Amino acid sequence: MNGPLRLLPWTTPDGRPCYLSTDSADSRLSRLADDLEADQLDSGEQVLAGARAVLADDKAGEPAVRFALTRAVESLGEVLRVAASRGARVPAARGVTRRGTRGAAGP
Repeated sequence: MNGPLRLLPWTTPDGRPCYLSTDSADSRLSRLADDLEADQLDSGEQVLAGARAVLADDKAGEPAVRFALTRAVESLGEVLRVAASRGARVPAARGVTRRGTRGAAGP
């Protein structure tokens, strides 16, 4: 298996990252990871909508706000993991840094 390691959208029970080494982006485990990433992104959209609704409700109490924030933090962590995994699989554009800004002009 010669391909780069893929960061998977789940962790070990003690919170360490999991990686997949495969030559095929169409392997069973790769497809499972793709499906879970899509589910995490969909869930993030739902959590964002719910958090916005709680914040727009002047009568929302502290428990509702804390719940919304907790779910938002969880979703943000998942979405950032998906972004890191997908970003690592995109060939780097010439002259673009990790933050997406152009570096110094060069060959």
